[in-house]
Amino acid sequence: MKKYVCVFWIMSILTSVSYGHTIHVVTEDYPPYNFKENDSIVGVSTEVVRAVLKEAGFEVNILLYPWPRAYNMALENENTIIYSISRTSERETLFKWIGVVAPADNYLFALKKRTDITIQTLDEAKKYMIGTVRDDVADLYLIGKGFEVIKHIERASNYELNMKKLIGGRIDLWFAAELVGNFFLKKNGYVPEETVRKVYMLDEISGEGLYMAFSKKTSDHTVEICKKALEKIKQNGTYSLILKKHL
Repeated sequence: MKKYVCVFWIMSILTSVSYGHTIHVVTEDYPPYNFKENDSIVGVSTEVVRAVLKEAGFEVNILLYPWPRAYNMALENENTIIYSISRTSERETLFKWIGVVAPADNYLFALKKRTDITIQTLDEAKKYMIGTVRDDVADLYLIGKGFEVIKHIERASNYELNMKKLIGGRIDLWFAAELVGNFFLKKNGYVPEETVRKVYMLDEISGEGLYMAFSKKTSDHTVEICKKALEKIKQNGTYSLILKKHL
């Protein structure tokens, strides 16, 4: 994850959580999960996170920061939530995981007209140039699998730029979560199913979906409060209504 992020400054209003500290919640500009629209932070993941924090009894205020600073805050500081984040084996011990906030299926996309591109195994993707976002989960995952920058991977600063590279024939494959890919294609006037096709699913980084997680230094008691709040909104139907509204 990368680019710009929002930080929610949240003061506890629960009598049972009288720590006197501020909780920071960080996320990136990653539509349709979390993004800025009309001066507000919106998106399916954002709405779920808001519902969780409301259920937990926290008040929300939103600010924007670059992703590297926000990610470092989540790694190094206490009382910091980060979302939407993929739960990978490399990250497993870096955070205290609250739970899934939205589904996410991650693919390598090719232009629909590129019928010459077929991939049965991940290694076969090394025959093509893949567009990734620098230091995103897929970028790091592919590098960990032996893909090389410049030789196999062309990095960009955001997903929309990579989409334009794919359309323009500058790369062969574009990594994106399906919802993210569809969002940017539609934004730029393309019909997704007429423009691109899925050629390979990255199962290992798709998992159950995108998560919200606390920084490792956060107390287990605070984490447990948010875990129970997420469970509650899933049990009472709030979570399903949010997904239905957005997806």
